[in-house]
Amino acid sequence: MNLNIFDKFFGKDSQRKRHLAKAPAGPMQDYLSVPLPNKNSSCQDLDIVALDLETTGLDPKRDKILSYGLVHLRRMSILLETSKHGYVSVTEEIPEESAVIHQITDDVAASGRPIEEVLPILLEELGGRVMLVHYARIEQNFIDAACRQLYGLPFIIQTVDTLVLAQRLFEIRNHTYQTGNLRLFNLRPGYNLPQYKAHNALSDALATAELFLAIAADMYPTQTHCRLERFLTN
Repeated sequence: MNLNIFDKFFGKDSQRKRHLAKAPAGPMQDYLSVPLPNKNSSCQDLDIVALDLETTGLDPKRDKILSYGLVHLRRMSILLETSKHGYVSVTEEIPEESAVIHQITDDVAASGRPIEEVLPILLEELGGRVMLVHYARIEQNFIDAACRQLYGLPFIIQTVDTLVLAQRLFEIRNHTYQTGNLRLFNLRPGYNLPQYKAHNALSDALATAELFLAIAADMYPTQTHCRLERFLTN
């Protein structure tokens, strides 16, 4: 049976345990050894990792990760001291249209570390935690592709996607919207959040963390102990 189809019949923690039994010693085994957060947990009690990746394109089968940025949230507060940012070296030339967006040139990428060194860093940061992103397909699919390539196993994590949360709010309130309205930096002004330069992995991760806290307060203004399952988007 196809791996992806098989996994659909099992909860994420069951998937984690099943793949742990096959994981070779190393970063992937360490990652899968940590239970996923309970969906009934209060977000106040969780370690949430806001993550952003810059890539050479949108296809994880063909394109590569160029940089990552992350920051942790604990007790629904952003901990700036936990922030990390790094570049990933690639052997291919970076497409010009991609470099124009994220300003990562071939020289900058050459200063980075290989994905074989970066992926264990990301897995250690994310192990046993919730991944917070804006437009989850990028981070989920690119990390999954890297895990499959290096370790032969899928990337399993619980995810909160601020794009999906914003879309839910628009629909609940019967507000019309265009696809562009759901972009990270188009949503922030509605919550009076400061504008940062887009397409830097670290500032985008921070921008996502801030947007999540604003959306959470908007969705549940009188509830300080919201359960994780109310925000999960996968």
